[in-house]
Amino acid sequence: MITAPRPTPNPDDLLVLLAVARAGRYTAAAAQLGLNHTTVARRIEALEGSLGGRVLARGASGWVLTALGEHAVSAAEGVERAMRTLDPGAATLAGTVRLSATDGFSGFIAAPALVAVRREHPDVALEIVAATRRAAQQRVGVDLEVVVGRPHVHRAEATHLADYVLGTYASRAYLERHGTPATPADLARHPLVYFIESMLQVDALDDARGAIPDLRDSVSSTNVYVHVDATRAGAGIGLLPAFLADRHDDLVRLFPGEIEARLPYWLVSRPEALRQPVVLAFIAAMRRRIEDVRPALLGLPNRVAAPE
Repeated sequence: MITAPRPTPNPDDLLVLLAVARAGRYTAAAAQLGLNHTTVARRIEALEGSLGGRVLARGASGWVLTALGEHAVSAAEGVERAMRTLDPGAATLAGTVRLSATDGFSGFIAAPALVAVRREHPDVALEIVAATRRAAQQRVGVDLEVVVGRPHVHRAEATHLADYVLGTYASRAYLERHGTPATPADLARHPLVYFIESMLQVDALDDARGAIPDLRDSVSSTNVYVHVDATRAGAGIGLLPAFLADRHDDLVRLFPGEIEARLPYWLVSRPEALRQPVVLAFIAAMRRRIEDVRPALLGLPNRVAAPE
C-alpha cells in the first residue's frame, strides 16, 4: 500500500508558529498578526499535520516549543529573513521587545537603551515587566529577563551584564535630627529602609543585609524607588543602589569605604529571542548604556550618570 506523501508546510503557517513561539500565547500571537485565536489554532494544527508531529506543548505559563517545533521555527526564521529582503524598508527594524527586569535596571539602563535604539529604528518598542525575582524556568511572554544574582535556568542563555553596588544612605535632614553615626556599629540604633524581608525572593539581595548591623525595619517595599524616596523623606537608613542614590544631593552615603554590597546583573534570554534582530539590537544598546554608566553603577565618586 502506497502512503500519500505529507503536504509541504505552508510558509504562512511557519510564520504563525514563529509568532506563537515568541509570544507564548495564541491570543498574543493573533493580535500581532491581525488574526483571531481560532485562525492561529487552525494554522498550527495544519502545520503539525504537514510535519507529522506536535510543534507546541503546554507549559506552566503558556506554549513552549517541542523538538520538532524548534526545527520548524528555524525554518520559519529563514522565511522571515527571505521576506525581509523583499521589503525596501528591510534595513529598518520594527517590533516589540518584552523585558522582565528590576525597577532600578528598568529605569536606569533599559529605558535609555531603548531611546538609543529608537533614534535609528523608531518602530521599535519596549514593554517592561518590572519585577524583583528569580529567573523563571519558563519565560513565556517575555524575550529577556534581567535578574540579580547568577540564575540557574534550563533552555535559556544566561550571561553576566554588570555589577552594581549597594551602600548605606541617609538624608541630610535625618542626620541633623538624629545625629550622624560615628561607626558602622552605631547604625544599629537607626531604622532601615529596604525590601520586605518576608517577600524577598532574591538570595543576593537578602544576603546584602549582612553588610550592615541588625536594623529594625522602618519602611519596606518591593520597589527600589520607594526605598530612595523614603530615605530622602527621613524614614531611616536606606540600603540603596549607588547609581540611584548618588544622583540626589540631599542623600549622604555613610561609611563608603566600609559598608558595601556588590551584586551582579545577569541577562537571561530565550534561544529563539536571540535570533530576532530587534532583540539583538536592544541587547547591544543595553551593553553600550552599561559601559557609559559603569562608574555610577559601582558608586565611584563624581561619576554619576543620569538617563539620557
